[in-house]
Amino acid sequence: MIIIGVGVSPDTLTKEAIEAIKNASIIYGSKRAIEIASRYIKSNSNEITDYKSLHLLPSNAIILSTGDPMLSGLGKYANKKDTVIAGISSLQIVCARLKINLTNLAIITAHGRETDIAKKEFIIELKLGKNIFLLPDKLFGVKEIIKIIKNNSNNLYDIFICENLGMDSERIVYGTIDNPPSNNSDLFCIMVVKI
Repeated sequence: MIIIGVGVSPDTLTKEAIEAIKNASIIYGSKRAIEIASRYIKSNSNEITDYKSLHLLPSNAIILSTGDPMLSGLGKYANKKDTVIAGISSLQIVCARLKINLTNLAIITAHGRETDIAKKEFIIELKLGKNIFLLPDKLFGVKEIIKIIKNNSNNLYDIFICENLGMDSERIVYGTIDNPPSNNSDLFCIMVVKI
């Protein structure tokens, strides 16, 4: 099985990903991943509904993962025999847009995880003085971040909501602890930058 990162939009697919998709005999992915890669798909595509059953797919299957498979993507289901092709992630796009160096950055995924674990990780990274990239969850977003910062840090932070990255509707909104940004889309990430 080959797990391919399709990037965050049709314009962010890599040449390696495009070639693998064009040559695929059977493709699986989320509705969004299939839409992103649709102009390059020449075989049957099937929407995945049960990600934990990926190991049951044929060995020649191509699995499309939005963004990069190794950033909260389907790469976590790869075994030693599988191949993973990197994709352009929301993390890379955000750091480029905001000119944030990746070397002092913590990455936290709250989406689809126990939010208590994500909150503990957030507090640890905050105390280490790192900038934080967060893939939020309905139970752990801007309101929870602000509460954690107020209770655990004397530092000032800029907060950015980054929506629909790489698309025509891309939107990056700046805010502060006292005047936080809000999202208009469910497809967003949050960047917390120490001032």
